This record gives sequence, C-alpha cells and structure tokens, in this order.
Amino acid sequence: METLIDIATTMLTQMQKPTMAFLIGGMMLAALGSKLEVPEPVYKFIVILLLLKIGLGAGISVREADLIALAVPAVGAALLGVAIVLLGGRALAMSSGVSRMDGMATAGLFGAVSASTLAAGMAMLDAEGIEYEGFVGALYPFMDVAALITAIVLARLSAARTAQSQGGTMTMGGNGNGAFNGDVIKGILTDTLRSPAISALLLGIAIGLFARPEAVYESFYEPLFRGLLSVLMLIMGMEAWARLSELRKVAHVYIIYGVTAPIIHGLMGFGVGMIAHELTGFSAGGVVLLSIMAASSSDISGPPTMRGALPEANPSAYVGASTSLGTPVAILSIPLFIALAEAAIGF
Repeated sequence: METLIDIATTMLTQMQKPTMAFLIGGMMLAALGSKLEVPEPVYKFIVILLLLKIGLGAGISVREADLIALAVPAVGAALLGVAIVLLGGRALAMSSGVSRMDGMATAGLFGAVSASTLAAGMAMLDAEGIEYEGFVGALYPFMDVAALITAIVLARLSAARTAQSQGGTMTMGGNGNGAFNGDVIKGILTDTLRSPAISALLLGIAIGLFARPEAVYESFYEPLFRGLLSVLMLIMGMEAWARLSELRKVAHVYIIYGVTAPIIHGLMGFGVGMIAHELTGFSAGGVVLLSIMAASSSDISGPPTMRGALPEANPSAYVGASTSLGTPVAILSIPLFIALAEAAIGF
C-alpha cells in the first residue's frame, strides 16, 4: 500500500511540472474556443531544433559509450517497434468496422516514436535531476523505422493476398506505385530516413559523433530546450483537442485503442528496459525514456510516411487516434513510468 501511495504522490508531483501544465493548458484553450494560433513554420522550426538537440546530445554520448551497453537497448527498441505493430494490428483487425489497411497504419504510428513526447520525457527527468544515458536519443530511429517498415509491409502483403484471392493484382512502390517486390522495403526505408524528423535527428547524431559541437550545444541548444518544449506542448495540446472531432468519423474502437495502447506499450518498454538494466546496468532514467518512446506515437515522421506508402488508409483513423489521444495520453503517463522506475530501481 505504501508503494502505491508513493507512486501516486510521484505522479501528482510530476503533473504539476511545466511540461504537463503547458500540454493541459493547450487542451483547455482549444476546448474554450480560443483563437490562439501558432504558425505552422514556427512549429516545424521548434521540432527541428529539439531533434537536433537530442541528436547532438546522443552523438556526443555515443562517442564514449560502451558498444554493448548501447547495442542491448538498441536491439530492444527495434524489437519493441515490431512487437507493438504486431500486437496493435492484431487487436484492431479483430474489431468490426476497422479495415486491415487502417488498422496497420494506426498500429504503425503507435509503434513509431514521437519526438515531442521523447523531448518532454527528457525535460522532466532533467528537471528532477534524474540521470540517463546520453545515447538514448540514438535509440529513436531503431524503434521508429522498425515499426513503420513492419506496418507498411504487413499491410501491403495483406492487400496483395486479398487481391490475389479475388483474381486481381496488387501493385506497390515506395509511394504507392510499382510492383510489390524487394524494392518496396528499400523505398520505405529511404522515405523514412529522408523524413524531416529522422533526417534532423540523424544529422545531429552524426555531427555529435564525428565533430566537436559541445560549445554550440551548451551555449545554444541546451538553454533553449525547455522554453521551446513548453511552446511545443502548448501546440500539441491545442491540436490534440482539435483532432478529437476526426475520431467521430471512424469506429469507436480507435478511441479505446488511443487511450489504452500508450499505457500497454509503455509497460512493454519498461519491461525491455528492465532487461537491459539487468544485462548492462541500463539506468533507471534510461528505462523511463525507453518506456516513453514505446508509449509514444509518431507525430512527425509517421503520418507523411503512411500517406505515401498506404494511400488507401484513412488519415482520420490513424492520425486522429495518434494525435488526439495517443500523444496526450503518452505524455500524461510519463509520471507513471517515473514512479515505476523509482519503485523498481530507485534514482
């Protein structure tokens, strides 16, 4: 009982932090009909800066990281991305009113990673003085790419089987054209790696790894991080509330999935993090961030990738479930993962 009280107290304390307050504040503004708007270019600029910061920090840390200590959570992150897609695709396919294509697109976004949610988790750990491996940001592409490729390939294979059973043919390319063959995976991988989010993150990792960007990192990116994140959380809160209307156009199962999936996926990530902790001494903060990545759903790289690779899928389903419910639930669940790590490992 005392442990449960400690977890609840930790969660309540974390809910009062600026990151959570700006998210909830944005949702309240949208609910009250506020006309406050943040221009789209400003939003994209903030996201790019945050991803560059995460990438630079990861690259700097990877230079000095133990390869085994990095490899274990990296493999775990990739397996998590695949497992979340398989689990989510299966669960949604069993529900009436959900097509196989829409279900896999939705599962793909929930298996991929949200940059804003990861940044929020890092900010909350930093505010509490909780240490974590600097290379954690480098785990982002492993989970993100694995989930997106798995979802798109499985959706296309299912569509091909359906077409063949009906006596038709199935075509597919990196953007929806061309024959379904080995080039499909190559096209998906290329498109994903070229997406703005992954490109910025990988660029930051490469510069941090092969250059010496510590001066600009400490004088520019680090001081701006929390302020920019607060604006991003405000935007995410307003957008989440605005997109709730899109879920009315699709099956109600997406609402249930959007609310429950982040918690389940986060607990899966927590389990993988604990395995890495036992094998390599992966820190409690690292376990929390891996949980957060698993709980999150892609809000930047995923949607355009799905639109290009699965044009038949309904954006109201996968974007609506991800943005309006998945992202805020994942961010609001961060205190839960912090409390669990504190109870299981300690800080």
